[in-house]
Amino acid sequence: MTYVVHRLHFKLGHRKVLLALALLVCAASAVSVAAAERERRLLVLGDSLAAGWGLDPGDSFSVRLETRLRALGHRVRVINGGVTGDTSAGGRARLVWALADKPDSAIVELGANDGLRGLDPAVTFANLDNIVKNLKAAGIRVLVAGMRAPPNLGCDYGAEFNAVFPRIAKKHGVALYPFFLAGAAARPGLNQSDGMHPNQKGVAVIVDLITPFVVRLLKSSAPVQDEKILQ
Repeated sequence: MTYVVHRLHFKLGHRKVLLALALLVCAASAVSVAAAERERRLLVLGDSLAAGWGLDPGDSFSVRLETRLRALGHRVRVINGGVTGDTSAGGRARLVWALADKPDSAIVELGANDGLRGLDPAVTFANLDNIVKNLKAAGIRVLVAGMRAPPNLGCDYGAEFNAVFPRIAKKHGVALYPFFLAGAAARPGLNQSDGMHPNQKGVAVIVDLITPFVVRLLKSSAPVQDEKILQ
């Protein structure tokens, strides 16, 4: 009789262990699924080009990019961190505030106003260097969006300014999108009356071209490099 009781107790204990293991497996699976389905957050740290100056809110770059990414099946919220008139120094000054939404990834779209004002490219480099360094320190994957200097500032200034962005990407081992306004710059039908800010059609072109780079950024757990220069 004692032998039977001990055998029954052993079997019951064994079943409890199996049940506990099964529950742990289910819980782990649920956590994995939840992590996979978690909405990602992508910060666009930029100036008026990101903010959507002169456009209806629904036509801004950030909104249109989020719409495109969701249509491709990515659960992502694009955070519009664009401030009209901002320079690289302005972006650097407000970085802590911009990180309050805890983004997973970031597009750094800054420098256009530095170029328009003819600011020293070395200063632009230092500001972007600080921004990218701090984004990486926070575990945030980065895509640097390059800019080009206005042609009226001369070849020497243009060469030095345009080189800032690939230098930043190479130094920090982050992804580079060579020219944010690729496909829309200097095309009247794709820009507003000032000739500098893209209109609704221009934003659509920009989103079309940058989306593959952003998708790779979202999918990758490591930095993505692409040396292709867009025209």
